[in-house]
Amino acid sequence: MARRWYAYNGVGDPLIPPSYYIASLPPSCKNGVRVCAIYAAGTGPVPIILSSNLRNYIANLYITLVAQPDSNPGIKKYVYGKS
Repeated sequence: MARRWYAYNGVGDPLIPPSYYIASLPPSCKNGVRVCAIYAAGTGPVPIILSSNLRNYIANLYITLVAQPDSNPGIKKYVYGKS
């Protein structure tokens, strides 16, 4: 399934797809106190689904303030934050 960057709208629940809209460019944010963007399954205006892994990454961002997953610097990040 195709993945795209989706920007968080800043007001909705960050754990549900309608709180995001498709981004035409990759995010310039990376780390921070709230969700900036997610790399999620979908090609339409909102993500198809937020997997349990993606929801865990969102929760971990709020705890660590670092792009997720944070286990290895070389792996793809799926959740970015901003201040």
